[in-house]
Amino acid sequence: MVTGSTTTRQAAALALMAAGLAACTPTQPPSPQASMTFFVTSAGPGKGADLGGLEGADKHCAALASAAGGGKYTWRAYLSTTSVGNAPGTNARDRIGNGPWQNVKGVVIARNVDELHGANKLTKETALTEKGAIVSGRGDTPNNHDVLTGSTSEGRRFAPDPTDTTCRNWTSSTTGNAMLGHSDRTGLDESAAAKSWNSSHLSRGCSVEALRSTGGAGLFYCFAAN
Repeated sequence: MVTGSTTTRQAAALALMAAGLAACTPTQPPSPQASMTFFVTSAGPGKGADLGGLEGADKHCAALASAAGGGKYTWRAYLSTTSVGNAPGTNARDRIGNGPWQNVKGVVIARNVDELHGANKLTKETALTEKGAIVSGRGDTPNNHDVLTGSTSEGRRFAPDPTDTTCRNWTSSTTGNAMLGHSDRTGLDESAAAKSWNSSHLSRGCSVEALRSTGGAGLFYCFAAN
């Protein structure tokens, strides 16, 4: 016959064993992406420079970050737009918060907006995707270093002119052009434009094929704005 006191002692022993096992169970360390506040998209939406406008581009940043384990921030695409009619354009630098920003490996690429557009730490080795991969650049096959920005070197929109610099504000995969930066900071020569991460040259068009022939895959930069 099992007495009440015996049952109580057995329950207490089992509780202690469970507590001991729980204490010995290793906790899962946070993923490197948990503190990531900057990345280059590992892939574009698949329609060339048609990103669904700024809203679609922001959603793509958020989706990639979330899938990689870094979805706790408000993500913004580093893209400028030009004015259309009475609608003012947008400066990429004004969309991305105040910094600092670090890649998936914890390397701070810029402490603030001014440093980002000055002496930042962006290189082929630090401009990583949300998965921690290096974006293939000049000399690699394929070369995907052309990154969509639509921006001047200061991160601002271009004044309205006959040349489209944003593929119709990121809604066109046919007509237009896009200003591109080089994620690996390398080009055909040693000029400032060739080494610019955000304002190197125009694309040959807005389609997947046109971007690929220039040296890109419709990738863009994503920054945590909060």
